[in-house]
Amino acid sequence: MSEAVTTQWISLDPAAPAFQGYLALPPAGKGPGLVLFQEIFGVNSHIQAVARQYALDGFVVLAPDLFWRQQQKVQLGYEGEQRERAIAMMKQMTPADMEADIKTSVAALRARPEAAGKGVGAVGYCLGGRLAYFSAAMGLVDAAVSYYGGGIHDNLDRAKSVVCPTQFHYGEKDTGIPLEAVEKVRSAMGDRAEVFVYPGAQHGFNCWERASYDAPSAALAHGRTLGFLAQRLF
Repeated sequence: MSEAVTTQWISLDPAAPAFQGYLALPPAGKGPGLVLFQEIFGVNSHIQAVARQYALDGFVVLAPDLFWRQQQKVQLGYEGEQRERAIAMMKQMTPADMEADIKTSVAALRARPEAAGKGVGAVGYCLGGRLAYFSAAMGLVDAAVSYYGGGIHDNLDRAKSVVCPTQFHYGEKDTGIPLEAVEKVRSAMGDRAEVFVYPGAQHGFNCWERASYDAPSAALAHGRTLGFLAQRLF
């Protein structure tokens, strides 16, 4: 039996062949596009599984390898030395590089024949949650979903540039994103955004490979994300 979802690594920029992304195609072979922005741990096994999960939901999913300038296709764990390495790699990313990679990724997905003529959204986790927000602020996508996006509350000067629908998911017990920061996001986005806080959940609650994984919160958030994207991209 063939796999319902097909995957491959593809080059995203002819001028920079080293910049690649993990592409997951839905069972139908085509559908709305969804750029999946990674956590600081690279396009690792969890992010690849999330890409396949959204592909099974009907989306053409592209997870760009954001650390390609430092090490292609790096896959890191969540604790100890690997976590420290992930933080160091994130700190080496410049705002200009981030914005360039967002633009290239969205353009590459829109150019794919499997997503032609359909809407394109963005979803991201942790670092990727911030980039999903940036993609909306840059006017590149038709809808954006951010899971515990670190630093968004420090970049709310960009909120006025967001015109597409957005959705935010936060854990109540996220020590890196206090509830006061969540309320700043809610206030700045107003009726352009849905903001959900999951009682008792910590940072990374969606990742089943992390100690902070919270299955009820993850399931509820995924359902809300699918409903939100289905209404706006299909």
